[in-house]
Amino acid sequence: MILMRTLGFGSALAAALLCGTVATSQSAAQTITLHGASQFNDDHAFTKAMVKFEQLVKQYYGKPINFVLHKNSELGLEKQYFEYMAQGKAVDYAIVSPAHMSTFSKAAPFIDAPFLFRDLAHWNKVLDADLLKPIADEINQKAEVMLIGYAGGGVRNIFVNKPVHNLAEIKGLKVRVQGAPIWSRTFAATGMAPTVIAYNEVYNAIQNGVIAAGENEAAGVEQMKFFEVAPHLAMTEHAITIRPLCFSGKTFKGLPADLQAAIVKAGKEAGAYGRQIESSEDSQKLDAMEKAGKLKRVPFADRDAMKKLVDPVMAAYAKEIEADKIFAAITNLK
Repeated sequence: MILMRTLGFGSALAAALLCGTVATSQSAAQTITLHGASQFNDDHAFTKAMVKFEQLVKQYYGKPINFVLHKNSELGLEKQYFEYMAQGKAVDYAIVSPAHMSTFSKAAPFIDAPFLFRDLAHWNKVLDADLLKPIADEINQKAEVMLIGYAGGGVRNIFVNKPVHNLAEIKGLKVRVQGAPIWSRTFAATGMAPTVIAYNEVYNAIQNGVIAAGENEAAGVEQMKFFEVAPHLAMTEHAITIRPLCFSGKTFKGLPADLQAAIVKAGKEAGAYGRQIESSEDSQKLDAMEKAGKLKRVPFADRDAMKKLVDPVMAAYAKEIEADKIFAAITNLK
C-alpha cells in the first residue's frame, strides 16, 4: 500500500512536471520574437537606433518579447531587408535607404534626393511637419512596409581618389551613386559620370579604377573604409540623409494591438534618437578621420552653382513622379 501510494505520488509528480513543462513550452511559444537587420556593427548610428527601438518597445509593451538584431550584413544588404519585410519573412524591422524602395514607390527616393534640403534645420522642420506622410502611405499600401520613424542626418559629400575643388574639376568624374534614377540624373546634370554599383562593391571598384569616387556621409566613409582608396573628401554637402526605420506590414498585422501601439510609438522616438546621434556624430567623425591622417576635407567652391544645375532636374522629376506638391511644400517651408 505504501509502495502503491509512493508510486501514485510519483505518477502525480511526473504528471505535474509534465504539465508544467507543457505550460512552459506553450508560454515560450507565445513569446513573440522580432528580427532586425543592419549592414553595420554596434558602433554605427543605424544599429544604435535599432537597439534603442528594441529597448523602447520592451518598455512600452511591458510583456515578454524577444529581439534578434542581425548585424554586419549577416542577412545581406538593405535592398534585401526591404524585400524580406515586404514578403513578411526573415526581417521584421530595419533601417533602409529610400533608394531601395523605388520598385514600390517612385516617390520614395525623393525623400532624401540631392539638394532637397537647405540645411539640417530645414531637414528637421520637414520631418517634424510630417511632410513625407503621403510617400510613407504609398509605400505602406504598395509594399506593405511601414515607415515608423526617420533616422539619418548625415551630410553627404563626395569621396575621391584625387582632390576636386569645383565644377570644372568634377566634369566627367566617374562616381558611384545609389540606384534610384534621381541620383543619376542630378549627378549627370552637374557634369559627372554617375554609375550604379552595389554598396559593398564600391571599395574594390575604386581600387581597380572602375570608378574614381563615391558619395556618402561620415559614418559610411568610416565604416566601409572608403578613405583607404579615396582619401579626398570634396565638401559638396549635396544631401542630408533620411533613413526610414521600417517595419513589415505583414508582421505588424499579426501582432496584438498593445504591441502594435508600442512599435509605432517606439519607432518614432527611435528615429528621432538616430537623427540626433548621426547629425551630432557627423562632424566629429570627419574631425577624427582627418586628424588621424585618413582623409582630407577639400573645400568645394561651386555648391551653389551645382544646385542651380540640379534644381530644374529636381522639379521635372518631382512632376514626373507626381511628388510636385510635396516638393513645393518642402521647398517653401521656412
